[in-house]
Amino acid sequence: MSDDAFYDMLTSLSFPLLADLQSFTSHVVRAAKAGVQPLIAGSMGEAVHLTHSERTTLIKAARKALDDADLVSTPIIAGTGTGSTRETVALCNEAAEAGADYTIVIASGYFAGVLATHKKALKAFWTEVAEKSPIPVLIYNYPGAAGGIDLDSDIITELAVECPNLTGVKLTCGNVGKLTRICATVSEPAFAALHPRKSPNARFLVLGGFIDFLLPSTYANAHGAITGLANVAPHTIAKLFELSQATLTDRALLPEAQHLQGVVARADFTIAKTGIAGTKALIEKLYGYGGLPRKPLPPIEPDALAALWEHPHTQDLVRVERELSGKVALSS
Repeated sequence: MSDDAFYDMLTSLSFPLLADLQSFTSHVVRAAKAGVQPLIAGSMGEAVHLTHSERTTLIKAARKALDDADLVSTPIIAGTGTGSTRETVALCNEAAEAGADYTIVIASGYFAGVLATHKKALKAFWTEVAEKSPIPVLIYNYPGAAGGIDLDSDIITELAVECPNLTGVKLTCGNVGKLTRICATVSEPAFAALHPRKSPNARFLVLGGFIDFLLPSTYANAHGAITGLANVAPHTIAKLFELSQATLTDRALLPEAQHLQGVVARADFTIAKTGIAGTKALIEKLYGYGGLPRKPLPPIEPDALAALWEHPHTQDLVRVERELSGKVALSS
């Protein structure tokens, strides 16, 4: 698989862990046909609740489902971050063997008290993982799931320079200033020439970890986003990415893009407050599958789900998704 497929459409989503494998593969194909690409065993996919064999089963099933749907060029990103360097490398190898094209790796947060201020150790972790992974690696900067470890722009830029098998970063810290600083270096044409990636045609990508600033990040030379909201509204997210890119050459499209960004940002804020359980419940209402989060995560309470579904921000998003997908009859 060429890297071009990944770079042509950089709106990706973190897939949830659904109730059964058939629902999971149907969801993967549904989203891919809408124009977004799969991240399997990420935060939304309850990676910390998965065994090694479950991760590889999901990756294999997704790859087969995509291929059977004539989506052979759709790449798969797999979450492979764990508590130790050794296990992370092992998962990178397992993911590659199962059919993943890229991995995304979060810092180990268990010993965050030591690692958070130890720049040398943090750089050593991603350097070793990148060197030993058979497929390209993305850095996953998510302080909320890594014991507060928050990589600054200097560390990320240095890793981009020094590690040719690193192919990008997902910034779920939500720090737009950090994103802008990194892009100011890695998005320059000279950077790719001076620091080529190990994989042919690859670049170092800067991706938002939230979809609520996709349009603004486009003007900072960012490359897209990885978002859980695309599980609920994949056509809407793909359209927002398309419009955001189009405004770079046609400013007449900016008002439309700004309006859609507003709809998405409000919905993202409202839905995210209900966590994985809320997202799964919305998937259940919209598409007939979803399931419950694995314990110890609690399910969403019925009253909370009713309030979420009826919330104007949710309904605005559903309305747009309905229009874009051509599906009128959704659950009420």
